[in-house]
Amino acid sequence: MELPKYHETFIPVLETLKNVDSLNSRELASRVRDNYYSDLPIDLLSKKTSSGANVLLDRILWGKSYLKMAKFLAYPKRGFVQITEKGRGILKRGSLSLSELQNDIDFINHREAVNSKKEDDVDLDSVSVENATPQDLIDSGFSTIETEVKTELLEKLKEIDPYYFEKVILILLKKMGYGDFIETSKSSDGGIDGIINEDKLGLEKIYTQAKRYNESKVREKDIRNFIGAMSGDTSKGVFITTSTFDSGAIQKAREAHHSIILIDGAKLVDLMHQYNVGVQIKTVYEIKELDNDFFEGE
Repeated sequence: MELPKYHETFIPVLETLKNVDSLNSRELASRVRDNYYSDLPIDLLSKKTSSGANVLLDRILWGKSYLKMAKFLAYPKRGFVQITEKGRGILKRGSLSLSELQNDIDFINHREAVNSKKEDDVDLDSVSVENATPQDLIDSGFSTIETEVKTELLEKLKEIDPYYFEKVILILLKKMGYGDFIETSKSSDGGIDGIINEDKLGLEKIYTQAKRYNESKVREKDIRNFIGAMSGDTSKGVFITTSTFDSGAIQKAREAHHSIILIDGAKLVDLMHQYNVGVQIKTVYEIKELDNDFFEGE
């Protein structure tokens, strides 16, 4: 007997949720374990990861996360999960493989929302256990976790108060090494959400504009208004959005006499992840190698 793989928990997770409005994620994992895997040996049920987490519960929670990525599940409120109509449709069919989920259009769109890989980056999602080195598997695992965290971060940014989103952007730029920032008045900011002083005396300024959009793209008109609001005070601006920029907006920023930096949702969560804004370190792993210098004197 062995523990189920995380994708083998898809149907048990959906079944557990079909007759309830919603469940706390931890309660969900416990119910799936008790209802579907209680006959496993105690040593498997109590098996721990290197960080001390229960392996089975961890796999169930990863199964839940993948189902959420493909919209078979939804998060109605913080810490809770519920089945969607799409998920109920899968239950009627009675099966869902990992490859089917990975080829689902909602899953693909979910991953691409935070995908800012360069063309020459290695596709770690395609790593196979049979042909991969231990380092490949480690890199693939970290890549998967990072993608999920960035996706959740982007979703959270789209939900928060627009004014607080503007402050998040200023906090990020501060962490990136830019100077002190000033939040502009909400009633009369004229299209400027924040002002960053590059130097101590405030002689060099950077204006910021933050648009918390769900689906709408930033358009050429938005960039034109931003440039107009900057007037003659500065030649530098940063326009940030949780969505994307259309071709007109990109072209307008490129042709402007000002230096306008555009940061879309994928780039934004990349930066927040890199500078630990809105995220925190959960676990630190150590990988050791033989110290040959230690044995030179033998």
